[in-house]
Amino acid sequence: MQEPSVVILIVAFTFLLAGMVKGVIGMGLPTVAMGLLGLVMRPVEAAALLVVPSLVTNVWQLVAGPSFITLLRRFATLMVGVCLGTAVGIALLTGGSATLATIALGAVLAAYGAIGLISARFTVSRRFERWLSPLIGLITGFLTGATGVFVIPAVPYFNSLGLEKEELIQTLGLSFTISTLALALGLMASGHFQVSVAGSSLLALLPALGGMLLGQGVRNRLKPEVFRRWFFVGLLVLGVYMVLRALSRA
Repeated sequence: MQEPSVVILIVAFTFLLAGMVKGVIGMGLPTVAMGLLGLVMRPVEAAALLVVPSLVTNVWQLVAGPSFITLLRRFATLMVGVCLGTAVGIALLTGGSATLATIALGAVLAAYGAIGLISARFTVSRRFERWLSPLIGLITGFLTGATGVFVIPAVPYFNSLGLEKEELIQTLGLSFTISTLALALGLMASGHFQVSVAGSSLLALLPALGGMLLGQGVRNRLKPEVFRRWFFVGLLVLGVYMVLRALSRA
C-alpha cells in the first residue's frame, strides 16, 4: 500500500503529464491518466478521479468549435450507443475482479497504441454511417464502462470520415464529453463516485489544466508527429506491461 503523500504526488504528476499530452496533440488525457494511475490503484478508483478533469477539458474542446448542433445531430445515434454500452460495461470496471479490469484496460491501451503506430488509414462512406455509428457507439461505450478509456473504436472511426480539422476536434470533444458523463453516471449508480471522490477529482483538475497550458505553450516547439509517435509507443508498452503484470499476479 502506497503512502497517501506518495499517491497524491503520483496523481498530481499523472494529471500534469496527461494534460500536457492533451495540450500538445488535442487528446490523450483520459488514456494517459487511466494507464498511469492503473499502476498504483484499481482501475475503478482511477476512473473516478478522471471524471472532473476529463469533463472540464473536453467541454472546453467541445464549445470551442463552430458546428456543435450539426455534429450533435449527425452523431446522435452514436452518442446514444455510448450511453447504452457504458451502462452494460460498467459492471466489469466496478466488479470485484480488479485483475480482470486491469487486463481489459491494458489490452485497450496496447491496442490503441498499436493502431496509432501502424497509422492505418481507411475511409468510411457517409452512406454507411446510419447503421455503423450506433454500433461504434455501443462498442466504445462498453469499453468505456469496462476500462474508463473511451478512444476505441470511436477515434479511428471519426478519423475515417474525412472530417475537417475543426470538425474532428469538436467531434472528439463531443464524444469524450458524453463518454465522461456516461462513465460518471455509471460510477455514481454503483457507489464509486461519491462526494469525497468528487472533491479529489476536482483537485486533480488543477494539474490537468496546468499541463494543458504547458502543452499548448510547447506545441509549436515540437514536431507533433514525433510526439504522437512516442505517445503511441508509450501506450503500447504500458498496456502490455499492465496485462503481463496482472496475469502474473492472477
